[in-house]
Amino acid sequence: MRTDRPWGKAVVIGGSYAGLVTARVLADFFTEVVLVERDAVDEDTGVHPGAPQGHHAHAMLAKGGQILERLFPGLRAELREAGAPVFDYGEGIDFMLPVGLAPRHRTGVRIQTFTRDELERRLRRKVLALPQVTLMPSTRCTGLTRDACGRVSGVTCRPHDDTESPQPSAPFELAADLVVDASGRSSSLTDWLGDAGISVPPKRTVKAKVTYTSMNFDRPDEGHPGHPDYYIAYQMLFAPGVPRAGVLLAVERNRWTCSLFGFQDQPPTDDEGYLAFAETLDNPRLAEHIGRRTRQEPTHRYTNTDNQWRPYHAVKDWPDRLIALGDAVCVFNPVYGQGLTVAAMEAELLQRMLTARRASKDLDGVAGAFQKKLGRLLLGPWTLSTNSDLMWTPQGQPLPARFAHWYNTRLFHVAVKDPAVWARFVRVVNMVASPALLFHPVVALKVLTGCLERKPRSLGRG
Repeated sequence: MRTDRPWGKAVVIGGSYAGLVTARVLADFFTEVVLVERDAVDEDTGVHPGAPQGHHAHAMLAKGGQILERLFPGLRAELREAGAPVFDYGEGIDFMLPVGLAPRHRTGVRIQTFTRDELERRLRRKVLALPQVTLMPSTRCTGLTRDACGRVSGVTCRPHDDTESPQPSAPFELAADLVVDASGRSSSLTDWLGDAGISVPPKRTVKAKVTYTSMNFDRPDEGHPGHPDYYIAYQMLFAPGVPRAGVLLAVERNRWTCSLFGFQDQPPTDDEGYLAFAETLDNPRLAEHIGRRTRQEPTHRYTNTDNQWRPYHAVKDWPDRLIALGDAVCVFNPVYGQGLTVAAMEAELLQRMLTARRASKDLDGVAGAFQKKLGRLLLGPWTLSTNSDLMWTPQGQPLPARFAHWYNTRLFHVAVKDPAVWARFVRVVNMVASPALLFHPVVALKVLTGCLERKPRSLGRG
């Protein structure tokens, strides 16, 4: 950790995962980092009301895990000591593709499974232990302040009390050399910019129409006769023929986290209905373990799963000293497991850009350049998520989405029989390799050869 910090104070709006990871990066560059969080959180808080999705299964892809380990050395070992397993993606997952089970072979891609609750609690403790970082809980940011040059110079705040008080607390200002909006999908930044006369292009939205219903329950100890030889059991959603799916993750303290998904079909929250829904899946592992549970935690449902992208990269007069990232910019359908990893990549991007300015100590121009680079970073995961979701709608499917769906369908037919192709797919899904890896001539030839052998229908609705 560097001790020569060229800048004074940074304010991060939002103290959940994206805000915590960003605060960790900023602590290497600013003498003071203030985390402003509207919920009443402290160092022992995990999931909290401002992050309702935290009760559901989360995937930390290999790329995200690598970044977190660089930012928080020893985190993986700490989580493993708590019972969060580390394993090879190919060996540790019972993965039901739309065309059959994926091969169980080593891929070289190591991942770890845990609850969002455990991850966020440990990150919050580590970040708040940094002497540069101060947490301001139960506080809501209400706007931006700007200096005579138009640069953002801080935020206006108001203590946030859930109780109805006849005398609301007085608002106040926090001055800052840099303001970061990591407040999530409920961000008010577009309105604040509008108040300053700055126009933001319309938000891009692709409906997901997927409902999550999740619970945690007991998992057999390692070595117990009922302990399986996998750490994840998964069945993926895939339009149009697989509208029900689910995932079972081995997590800390000998538990399973199970999330059931339904496209326009809400998995029940009652115990009997939950099991009955799981029994309709092609992967029987989920229902097997749900049926064996002896202890369980409350069941939660989540319906706010649409893909949303606020195109801040296209704002021509983006104010200096203001950065937006995480779900405050782009929200993905959680079923693809990209959110945690993309937020870590965004924090790493900010780290690289601030490092390049360390010697000059000049922050001007960083904010606008960051938003443009962030737009390019988001294009890949956005395309992956929305192309898949667009295929649920029979009309108006764009040609690129139709081609991607056609190619993936045929790629899966190859992958279930070819461990090498499956390993390539695993690397791409975990963001440690470019999607171009799946279009390498070796893979494309196998896909096209299999296509000719199967004599599939035309490209239009594959």
